[in-house]
Amino acid sequence: MTVIGSVVARDTILTQEVSIDVEVLASGLDHPWGIEPLPEGGLLVTERSGALRLVRDGEVSAPISGVPEVAARGQGGLLDIALARDFATSRTLFLSYSARGGNGMGTAIARARLSDDATALTDVEEIFRMNRFSGAGQHFGSRIAVAEDGTLFFTIGDRGESERAQDPNDHAGSVLRIAADGSIPADNPFASGGGAPEIWSTGHRNPQGMDIDPKTGVLYAVEHGARGGDEVNLPEAGRNYGWPVISYGRHYSGAEIGQGTAADGMEQPIHYWDPSIAPGGMAVYRGEMFPEWDGDLLVAALKFQLLVRLDLDAETGEVLSEERMLKGDYGRIRDVHVAPDGAVLMVTDEDNGQILRLSRTPDTD
Repeated sequence: MTVIGSVVARDTILTQEVSIDVEVLASGLDHPWGIEPLPEGGLLVTERSGALRLVRDGEVSAPISGVPEVAARGQGGLLDIALARDFATSRTLFLSYSARGGNGMGTAIARARLSDDATALTDVEEIFRMNRFSGAGQHFGSRIAVAEDGTLFFTIGDRGESERAQDPNDHAGSVLRIAADGSIPADNPFASGGGAPEIWSTGHRNPQGMDIDPKTGVLYAVEHGARGGDEVNLPEAGRNYGWPVISYGRHYSGAEIGQGTAADGMEQPIHYWDPSIAPGGMAVYRGEMFPEWDGDLLVAALKFQLLVRLDLDAETGEVLSEERMLKGDYGRIRDVHVAPDGAVLMVTDEDNGQILRLSRTPDTD
């Protein structure tokens, strides 16, 4: 695909339900990780190496100033971005990133205000830092989803030390929930004891995708398995999702993991992949452009360089079927986001990373 003046070349691809056009909105990004549309137009995109940029009308801005210092090593760096519910008036946003500490690296969350001209972050404040840092360079999580009440759900992986995911006092291997100022919501499952008060659910390996269905309020998360066993889960308060006691995958050595695929007191995924697809971000599709996909889950995949659509039963939430789109056409897909107009936005995790827009092919009849 090429951009020549103001004329954009598009690829047209036929999917099971609809014909889609794929266009490149921007390229030349350094391993973009998270994307967020602005209400006034334009897109904010994070680069894992530490830059936050504005993309508007095909132009990529210089790095926005004020971004917290990140530890860009291994899978770490500047990761996700999310807008506060009242962003249109407050200009408040949230960033997740790997930070340095006395014992190595760990996941952190910052809150900041975006200047009116989108060139700078101000009032930058770190509102969360995980409670145990380590030297490992993998499994930071760390997707953010902002709930209707303004609280933040976010993920942290097991940091490569699987047993940490079963410790309710360790932030690793968890979905967590905090208020927008970093305080602890009183209805968190461990707010009164029994575990770290920020933790929402435990037993997660490395969730790098999460979204809240804007229609139903259901929270979904997708996480990397080992060799097989990537999972889609419904994280609920105080529940344990099993890693590494149960899994549908195996260790990279081929050895069995834990005690099998089920255990008392541990939740089952609503869907899993074996072999792994290496899932990145995810989105619940609610938009006018593709009514055929209403309520379905869109999951970015790194390993097979594709976008997965999981068709969900509208009544039960059961996964009825799976469609794999764009396989190998655009590289490793890291994040997926539904734009206000119903188009689908994606970023590719490459040295020459791109922002892609999927839209409905115009009717030529």
